Amino acid sequence: MIVLDSDALIEILDRHSQIGELIVEYIRGVGEDVATTSINLHEVLYGLRKFGKTSGELLRLPALNFEKRDAHLSSTLKVEAERAGKAVRRTDAMIAAVARNRNCALLTFDHHFQAFTQRGLKLVSLPKNTSPSD
Repeated sequence: MIVLDSDALIEILDRHSQIGELIVEYIRGVGEDVATTSINLHEVLYGLRKFGKTSGELLRLPALNFEKRDAHLSSTLKVEAERAGKAVRRTDAMIAAVARNRNCALLTFDHHFQAFTQRGLKLVSLPKNTSPSD
């Protein structure tokens, strides 16, 4: 299964995004199930609602919930990253834990998730020139 991070979801929801189209093509090509996390769902829904946009499509996507085992792993991931001098958001550690604990790959453009690969997080790599514009 592939877990879509917030940045990937935003690109997919943007009907004018070439990156979003590439993500959808990639997902269709690998033929794996796709989900997001309840944390990502919150992040994207917050942004949509803040700007008065609809969220119907997003709500059809399965969301993996944050559980006790994820809390345990995410706290470890966050502490290890801090000790290594890497700045990572708490929610990124939480998302990484959900994906890692379910043996899912995470599709993201956020380089901060690299800090968690040494603990078994698998990241989806799209072509090098594929990145959302800021």
